[in-house]
Amino acid sequence: MEYKLDLNSIQLTALGCKKTGARKLSVFDWFSDLPETIKTTDYVEVQFKNTRKAFYNNSNKISLQKGDIVAVESSPGHDIGEVTMVGEIVLFQMKKNGFDPVKNEIKRVYRIARQNDIEKWNEAKALEDETMIRSRQIAERLKLNMKIGDVEYQGDGNKAIFYYIADERVDFRQLIKDLADAFKVRIEMKQIGARQEAGRIGGIGPCGRQLCCSTWMTNFNSVSTAAARYQDLSLNPQKLAGQCAKLKCCMNYELDTYIDALKDIPSKEIPLETLDATYYHFKTDVFKKQMTYSSDPNYAANLVMLTVDRAKEVMAMNKAGKKPEKLEDKSEKDSNKPVVDFQNVVGQDSLTRFDKKERKNNHPRHKNNQNFQKPQAKEAGEERNSTQRDNQPSASQEEKNANGNQRNRNKKRKFRRPNENRNNGNNQES
Repeated sequence: MEYKLDLNSIQLTALGCKKTGARKLSVFDWFSDLPETIKTTDYVEVQFKNTRKAFYNNSNKISLQKGDIVAVESSPGHDIGEVTMVGEIVLFQMKKNGFDPVKNEIKRVYRIARQNDIEKWNEAKALEDETMIRSRQIAERLKLNMKIGDVEYQGDGNKAIFYYIADERVDFRQLIKDLADAFKVRIEMKQIGARQEAGRIGGIGPCGRQLCCSTWMTNFNSVSTAAARYQDLSLNPQKLAGQCAKLKCCMNYELDTYIDALKDIPSKEIPLETLDATYYHFKTDVFKKQMTYSSDPNYAANLVMLTVDRAKEVMAMNKAGKKPEKLEDKSEKDSNKPVVDFQNVVGQDSLTRFDKKERKNNHPRHKNNQNFQKPQAKEAGEERNSTQRDNQPSASQEEKNANGNQRNRNKKRKFRRPNENRNNGNNQES
């Protein structure tokens, strides 16, 4: 599906950033919004498995665009690949890679792949993992000092390319015979380096991004430990080595900038002498133009930070036979106040800012609630006991009630009629 954005008759398409199936050495087509550039040349770039690419001639004038699956000329038979570039940008890619179409033979694009071509291509790709394992076993049986890192079948399944790594020259004539007998295909051996193998396999680097050798880098320049020394990096092999077990290619990215910045910085081997002690170089901040010196040559002790100009001034004084009282200058002390160029306002640099904090019961608010609940409980208990005491009659109260009842009876007797008293007396006698 093609997305377009119309801004006053200027259409911007998404073809330039369209991803291919391989997703390695992907290319952004800057000329995708200019239809006239597609007809500039008939050359196209086709990508196969992993990082293998080649240029082909679209002599049949087939309407191709980025992402099309095509059948191209091969020896023998044909191969299946995916179009990654069309139009004028292919000429710039040829110039970048140093490919001359006049001196080098360019094969043709046959057609857009049919359904049976794609099915046969998928069947051939399904055999690659098993073929690589068996080929490693055969090489080990022949006791060859080599490592087979990858296997790629041709689109029609008639040829297989074996990519191997070897530190020395290997005689693999017998290996080719055994592989041809085992897999019944034409065998082609290609030797690659460790960096090229890492690019074909791919992975994530310590920076969190995909490996440079699998995304955009095609030319691998040599990297030495001098690049680490210029940048004051720790000479730790585990930190300086990449996934290919070689020095990281990214150590060369900023090397020229460091070399230019180090031109104004004095030598690290010259110590600075004062009336009190002798100071030795400890570290250098190249871009801030600051040098740190220590009073001990082996470890950090009494560290003093100086500007490059102050270090040069002290060196000139020592060369003239003079020694300053202190390494730091008075004006430099006043200017070395910390400059706040970043403030952690919302705590975004805290590693534990998303952790759930545990609730503690010794919070003052909880303490107050507990203190308030205790007297309430006491008061409730006292009220309950007082109501029980009020409901239970005491001994003196019972005596008063009994005396009151007796007086009431005596009063009733006084107001009785004579007949009633006589009958009551007879009843008592009986």
